[in-house]
Amino acid sequence: MSAQSDHAKDWQRPAFADVPNGRIALWWVIASEIVIFGGLIACYVLYRTRHPEWGELAAHTSTPLGALNTLILLTSSLTAVQAHAAASKGDGKKAARLLFTTIAGGLGFLVVKSFEYTTEIHHGFTISSSTFWSFYFLMTGLHAAHVVAGMIAMLVVATSASKGQNLQRVEFVGMYWHFVDLVWIFLFPLLYVAK
Repeated sequence: MSAQSDHAKDWQRPAFADVPNGRIALWWVIASEIVIFGGLIACYVLYRTRHPEWGELAAHTSTPLGALNTLILLTSSLTAVQAHAAASKGDGKKAARLLFTTIAGGLGFLVVKSFEYTTEIHHGFTISSSTFWSFYFLMTGLHAAHVVAGMIAMLVVATSASKGQNLQRVEFVGMYWHFVDLVWIFLFPLLYVAK
């Protein structure tokens, strides 16, 4: 009888009951971010198909710098994965070092992006120059803000991990960082390659 009662309790238990609350919360955050970036990207694509002349404006973006930033973010995603692997093994100090390396990658991305912005603005391409440049600065600026948010979160988690505390959070900041990288994988070809 008790075996039947245990089986009944398991049957009534939600499928996500064993999923950590932090992971569920992060998936909600990522889902809301997908709506924001998805809406922006969809609007951009719709406008772009109606305005073939945007190709001439996109020709002023720097594909080599965009490719460099892609390489930087993909490399930083690798160090985030390695940080998660270290945290899974209980090695908080190694996880923290790898998160600091990931943060350095984010900083490198921002430096390259600042150089791009400076060059584009110097050549007269600003957020008010045209609808293309409005989209460009809005999407890349919003993405850069998410890079900064990810770096701040990683700094907090790395500081804690270096003391061997809250190692499960390494996975959570890694998931967020992968999302930020994935957004860039969409932005790079749309804004830099499709000319």
